[in-house]
Amino acid sequence: MKNVHQGYPTENLARFLKAREWNVPKAHKMLLDSLNWRVQNEIDNILAKPIGPTELYRAVRDSQLIGLSGYSKEGLPVFAIGVGLSTFDKASVHYYVQSHIQINEYRDRVILPSASKKYGRPITTCVKVLDMTGLKLSALSQIKLLTIISTIDDLNYPEKTNTYYIVNVPYIFTACWKVVKPLLQERTRKKVQVLPGCGRDELLKIMDYASLPHFCRNEGSGSSRHSENGYENCYSLDHHFHQQLYNYIKQQASKREPVAPIKHGSFHVDLPEPVAEGTEIAKTIESELHKFGNGNGISGSLNGLKINND
Repeated sequence: MKNVHQGYPTENLARFLKAREWNVPKAHKMLLDSLNWRVQNEIDNILAKPIGPTELYRAVRDSQLIGLSGYSKEGLPVFAIGVGLSTFDKASVHYYVQSHIQINEYRDRVILPSASKKYGRPITTCVKVLDMTGLKLSALSQIKLLTIISTIDDLNYPEKTNTYYIVNVPYIFTACWKVVKPLLQERTRKKVQVLPGCGRDELLKIMDYASLPHFCRNEGSGSSRHSENGYENCYSLDHHFHQQLYNYIKQQASKREPVAPIKHGSFHVDLPEPVAEGTEIAKTIESELHKFGNGNGISGSLNGLKINND
């Protein structure tokens, strides 16, 4: 349980209550279900399960674009996510799910407690900056995986994100957002802010320049996969955040198995059935993307997702 509340049980209970609109029986069931999920899938041990060899983990990092770019002025961790350029095509779904949960757990067990200690108060949420650069019709093939990941977050890591800032928005996103926004709960809608351009000016109101994700530093900076003008790319395995995370996982693994060699292979987590709201949103996005595709061979693209092949 300590891995869930990190010394702040009241704040932890409040997260589950908020997620269930302060309905105590529903929040209680949600919390118990989440604890059972953790036990059944050995989530407490996931930070001792490295994805390897290193070449495979680097491929995961290059195709699942996420990183810690810095902290807000209030001390909240700022996570950058390359939604438009993440391809999720270098490994099986299980590796991407494992990596996502590992980042969640490292955030909750290491990043947030360190921030709380530094600022002398409970810091239990983060800020996310979503870069839509490169968003294309091919995103249709990723809806299934993204729905799995968002369902895991909704059910087991509720109310961990303070605000979602969406930047570098192409027309295809604007069209999808119009139809998806009404489907979101009001609590979620209030957290989403779609910013003009790369969002630099707005984001500088809540964070220093050094904490800006690299794709927010220049208007028209282009690709979010690579850093521009020497700016640090927080997606890269070579970035200090990912180096710290990767070394932490390897250290935890060696503590658990000090003699035997570290075993590689994906850490299989039961993939949840999407909740009704998530399913409806996914179907709506898929329908909207199909309108853009005009039936140009994208209808079967969901079938190309690798699930069982490690």
